[in-house]
Amino acid sequence: MTKERFRELVEEAIDSIPERFARHVRNVGFIIEDEPSDALLDEMEIEDGGTLMGLYHGTPLTDRILLFQSPIEDDGDGGEDDVFSAIGETLIHELGHYFGMTEEEIDVVEEMWRKDQFDEDGGDESA
Repeated sequence: MTKERFRELVEEAIDSIPERFARHVRNVGFIIEDEPSDALLDEMEIEDGGTLMGLYHGTPLTDRILLFQSPIEDDGDGGEDDVFSAIGETLIHELGHYFGMTEEEIDVVEEMWRKDQFDEDGGDESA
């Protein structure tokens, strides 16, 4: 998938996240990188063979969320619906960290988002 198409899917996913997140993230930058660096994987204590699809990184002056295109694409079958789903879930997960939510709270929001975006068969409701 091209970086341009991936960015379009990121924008669609940002538009689809729950309003309670969206209204608070106007100052958050979303950065797309191909892969997490080896140094970042080491810093995050990701074991060999593991990967990172996104990362919330906050500093006093800026907040940003990194999205790693290749691991996100590799997570699914490569179809745009799978990529969109992985982007949305990654965004929600990292925004959950931004808001200080627990992993369990993030899981609940991710599940609600999946149900809102996709029907029970896993297909896009707009199809």
